[in-house]
Amino acid sequence: MKKTTFVSVHGGHSGQFCLHATDTLEEIIQKYISKQFSWVGITEHVPAISEELLYPDQKAAGLTPEFLYNRFRNYMRECRRLQEKYSPVIKIFAAMEIETYSGYKQFIPSLIQTFQPDYIVGSVHFVDDQGFDYSREQYHKTAEAMGGLDNLYCKYFDQQFEMIETLKPAIVGHFDLIRIFDENYPSRLAKPAIMEKITRNLTLIKDLDLIMDYNFRSLLKGASEPYISRPILKIARDMGIAVVPGDDSHGLQSIGINMENGIALLQEMGFDTNWRQPKIYTY
Repeated sequence: MKKTTFVSVHGGHSGQFCLHATDTLEEIIQKYISKQFSWVGITEHVPAISEELLYPDQKAAGLTPEFLYNRFRNYMRECRRLQEKYSPVIKIFAAMEIETYSGYKQFIPSLIQTFQPDYIVGSVHFVDDQGFDYSREQYHKTAEAMGGLDNLYCKYFDQQFEMIETLKPAIVGHFDLIRIFDENYPSRLAKPAIMEKITRNLTLIKDLDLIMDYNFRSLLKGASEPYISRPILKIARDMGIAVVPGDDSHGLQSIGINMENGIALLQEMGFDTNWRQPKIYTY
């Protein structure tokens, strides 16, 4: 493999600002530097919009939307401070990862105006306000509520399309996260009704000239391939969509993990590994 620089378009969750992560944000940035990343997007989760849409662990910890909002404000301040402090050795993007629940079309733009991130990662973790990626039990409960896994996939990709069209995020995060607890996802993704929606979404990504996150976090949870799965990756390549690594790190132990193998696969498939950087928002 020819030498290619390490980058992460979607990473840097820290225990300082995220309940399900570990370590401080400064420690995490120092680790990116020690691993010789040329640039990294720190993409902390936006706060919950309501009590009902808190994650189970947030509810168990007694967190509130108000607490999360204030913590997110502190995150942006700290990220900007570290961005300046470490600018001689690494380029840091102070970004945020969004959600798509009821009210997001008003809530997310208000967060963007208030906190002015460098860019946003467009992610879907809720379908019809029901979470699906927290646990296997939650996943199958949500699928049942949607009328089965096929319907869950279809609703997911429809909601993703709406989000991309509405917000035009610089980065589309873990495109096929919906397969997280589905052992039969290769055959399900290939079903005509589902693949039609996937191709439609990829076409929109191409038309808007967005970047797709090649997300390695699935490998830490026992999956055999990153998000994006190979059949979808082939379509993205043939369309000429930019695909850039994202380690989706949630602490020091997951920074840059599987980066070499992921880059090698992208090179093997013919992707450009002169990584395109996200377009920074202007305000």
